[in-house]
Amino acid sequence: MRLISLSVLGMLLCFSMSQAIADERLYLYTENFPPYNMSTSGRAFEHSADMIDGICMERVRAALNQSGYDYRVKLRNWNYGYNRAMTKANHGIFCTTYTEERAPLFKWVGPLAQNLWTIFAPEGSTFKMDKLEDAKGKTIGGYRNDVRSEYLLERGYKVSVIDSDDLNPKRLALGQIDLWIAERLGGPYMASQQDIEGLVPVYSFNDVDLYLAMSPDTPDQVIEDLNKALEVIKKNGTYDAIGTKYGL
Repeated sequence: MRLISLSVLGMLLCFSMSQAIADERLYLYTENFPPYNMSTSGRAFEHSADMIDGICMERVRAALNQSGYDYRVKLRNWNYGYNRAMTKANHGIFCTTYTEERAPLFKWVGPLAQNLWTIFAPEGSTFKMDKLEDAKGKTIGGYRNDVRSEYLLERGYKVSVIDSDDLNPKRLALGQIDLWIAERLGGPYMASQQDIEGLVPVYSFNDVDLYLAMSPDTPDQVIEDLNKALEVIKKNGTYDAIGTKYGL
């Protein structure tokens, strides 16, 4: 009888743990930031993880599936997702740069990828930079709540900030901005989707790590589980295979 009771108790505990995970549905946001995150259909917004691709998306999906948590992923503009991730429990945004200033604003899962900040000039430009200060006086295209734009603004650079980064390649080509700050790999990829080719990378700096940033109200156990799941996909080769697929 005692053995039966212990067996039943064990089953109940397992059920409780499974139910706890099921109750913690995660709501995640990302943006069109190819090749890290992108719509598979070319749309500005997506409502389903199945319609989102990219290095970070595939690594996040693999970790989430490994963790067992229920989740929803939507593709929106960065500012919308960033604000929700800051204020709502179990909400998060990826891939975002980890900085000392941002560290207390979120709970962090990662790193998921690396990002090299790069200043681009338009096709045919002869403008040269040996240091970041060479961009002083130039109008640099950026977007709201992006760490690169914030970095430049804090240091007194003239940054023309909009809601969505995917408009900046066209603005650069039309001469509405002098330069554009983007990612070394992702910038030309995004520009090509807007039929903008030949961007000139004039200066690169700040090789940084990209993470999944979760609301500070998200339970610590969720963050621990996700980081453990990420370690599993690193050890079993899934993480590196995804990078290889995208030429990393």
